[in-house]
Amino acid sequence: MTRVLVVDDEPQILRALRINLLARHFEVAVAADGGAALREAADWHPDLVVLDLGLPDIDGVDVIHGLRGWTSVPIIVLSGRAGNQDKVEALDAGADDYVTKPFNIDELFARIRAVTRRTAVHDSELARVKVGEHVVDLTDKTISGGVRMTPTEWHLLEILLRNPGKLISQRQLLTEVWGAKYLKETHYLRQYMAQIRKKLEPDPARPVHLLTEPGMGYRFQP
Repeated sequence: MTRVLVVDDEPQILRALRINLLARHFEVAVAADGGAALREAADWHPDLVVLDLGLPDIDGVDVIHGLRGWTSVPIIVLSGRAGNQDKVEALDAGADDYVTKPFNIDELFARIRAVTRRTAVHDSELARVKVGEHVVDLTDKTISGGVRMTPTEWHLLEILLRNPGKLISQRQLLTEVWGAKYLKETHYLRQYMAQIRKKLEPDPARPVHLLTEPGMGYRFQP
């Protein structure tokens, strides 16, 4: 069974998430503050962490940094902080996704399924990825239907396709594709994503696979 560590200082949320996770056959551990979360993670080695940012002892972003010092366990932030800057800081610290309170339980479990699926998929299984009507072969760098990509388009697309369901921050994409000096050039992302969508999305103006999370980043939705 998948082990989930839930970290939140609100007892009712801990209780509700624990009940819902157990009902869906997850193993569950809970922690009410950052210190307890870091200790529990080190002792129990969860497969997924659901983390609030507003903890009484350690800020949730610092908990993410603490976890990322030794583990790549998926982290879904569940927080009342709705500002884009808070979301960006959490993502840049190493969070995999961000859900804002008040939250829909079905949406949260959809995100949980997405990150647990992603960690269970090996690179060999990601070699060929379906995007709408096209099949992208990441090994041979080919796309069905004779679609062609520039090297920069390929680089962007590959990062997204190798992380299905994951929200990839603008900062990460700009750093990996263009370098740390280009962190403010978010228009590069808009321009290149528009080009990629024209080549792969049935309706580029209403994408269903290559999605924008305004102010935060991009996500490949299989």
